[in-house]
Amino acid sequence: MNNKMTNQAETAPAQHPDYRGEIADLIRSNLAPRLMRDQILGYHENDIAAALELLKKEERNRIYHVLDSETLAGILSYAEQMDEYMLELGMRKRAKILSFLEPAEASDYLRRIDKVSRDTLIDLMDDDTRKEIVLLSSFDEDEIGSQMTTNYIAIPDGLSIRQAMHQLVTQAAENDNISTIYVTDHDGTFLGAIDLKDLIIARDTTPLDEITRTSYPYVYAGEQIEDCIEQLKDYSEDSIPVLDSNNCLRGILTAQILTELVDDEMGDDYAKLAGLAAEEDLNEPLRKSIGKRLPWLIVLLGLGLIVSSVVGLFEKVVASLTLIVAFQSLILDMAGNVGTQSLAVTIRVLMDEDLSARQKLNLVWKESRVGLCNGLILGSLSFVIIGSYLALLKGQPITTAFSVSFCTGVALLVSMFLSSICGTVVPITFKKLNIDPAVASGPLITTINDLVAVVTYYGLAWLLLIHVLHL
Repeated sequence: MNNKMTNQAETAPAQHPDYRGEIADLIRSNLAPRLMRDQILGYHENDIAAALELLKKEERNRIYHVLDSETLAGILSYAEQMDEYMLELGMRKRAKILSFLEPAEASDYLRRIDKVSRDTLIDLMDDDTRKEIVLLSSFDEDEIGSQMTTNYIAIPDGLSIRQAMHQLVTQAAENDNISTIYVTDHDGTFLGAIDLKDLIIARDTTPLDEITRTSYPYVYAGEQIEDCIEQLKDYSEDSIPVLDSNNCLRGILTAQILTELVDDEMGDDYAKLAGLAAEEDLNEPLRKSIGKRLPWLIVLLGLGLIVSSVVGLFEKVVASLTLIVAFQSLILDMAGNVGTQSLAVTIRVLMDEDLSARQKLNLVWKESRVGLCNGLILGSLSFVIIGSYLALLKGQPITTAFSVSFCTGVALLVSMFLSSICGTVVPITFKKLNIDPAVASGPLITTINDLVAVVTYYGLAWLLLIHVLHL
C-alpha cells in the first residue's frame, strides 16, 4: 500500500507554485520595508504584477513605497491594469516610472489619458525622455514609428574594429539592445548592420565594411503597422531599423515589439472575421463595443431580409411540398461552412503581397474543385441517408422519399460548389479594391451563402419536384 502511494506521488505532476499568493501575503505582512523589498525582488516582475490584482489599494501603496521607480516600471509594464495602478500614484512618481518604460509604451499610455495630465507628466520628465516621447507622439498610432524604441547602438562608418568596440562599450551603458549594431554615415543615414558576434571575433585589421551587412531589412517610420508586419514576417532578425523619409536611422523595432504587433494584428483580423470593426477589450465601455458591432449587424440585417424575401418568393413551393422545409437548415449550414473554410484559406494565401493574378485564378480553380468534390460526396451521402430516413422512418412512398433526397443532394452539391467560389472570390475582390480582405468576415460570407443556398434549394425543388416529377 505504501509503495503504491509512493509510486503515485512520484508520477503525479508537480504543482506550479502560487507566486501571486506568496507575494500578496508578503506585502500584507508586517515586515520592515527593506526586508520586504529584498524578498519581493526575488520574484519575477510578471508574478509581482499578477499579485497586484489580489491586493487592495492601500496594500498596493506599500509596494509603491518600498520599490524604486525603475523596478515599478518593469512590474507595471506586465500589468493588464496599468492605467488603474498609475492613477494611484502621484504625478512625480508617475513621471519617473514613465521615464523607465519603453518610449513606445510610455507614449501609448500618454495617449490614453486626458490632455491636462498628459501635459503635466511631460513637463515633469527629463529632457531625453521628453524628446523620445515627443518623437513617438509625432506619429499616428497606426504608423510603425509610434512603436519603435530609441534604445539601440549606432556607430559611424569608417571606424576600426577597436574603435567600434569602444563605441559599443560606451553606448551600452545607456542602451542595452546590443545584439545588433547599426552603421550610419556622418549625417545619420542608415548604411547597414553588424552582428555582435561578428564584431567580437573580428581581427583588428579587418575593415568594418567587411562585417557590415548592407542588405538588411528596414522600414520607414511613416508606414502603416499592418503593411510593415506583412513585410517583416519572414525575417528572424533581433531588431529592425526604422528610418525617416531621408533614410536616417530614428529607432528600431525589437523582436518583442514585433511579436506584440503580430499578436495585435492577428487579434484584429480575428475580430474582423467575427464581424467586428476591431478587437475588443475586456474593460471596454459598452458604448464603444456597441459601436464596433452595430454597423456590421445593420448590414447583415439587410442581407438577412433579402434572404427572407427570397424564401417568400418560393411560398407556393413550400405550400405544395412542406416536407422540403425540414432540410433547409442542412443546406444553409453546409453552404456556410464551406464558404467560411474557403474564406480562411484565401485570407491566409492573400497575406503574400507578391501573389500574381494567375496564382489567384489557380486558387479560385482549386477551391471550386474542392467544393465540387466535397459537395459530390456529401450530396451522395445525403441522397442515400435522407431517402432511407423518409421511406423507412417517416413512411413516405419510395418515389417521394428519394425524389426529395435527390433534390436535397443536388442542392447540397450546387450550393457547396458556389459557396466555395464565393468564399474565395469575395476576399480577392476586396483585396483588389484595397480593402482588408479580413473585412469579408465570416458572418458576411455566411449570409451571402445563405442566399445562394436558398435560391439553389428552392429553385431545384420548384423545377425537379413540382414541374418535372409533379409531386
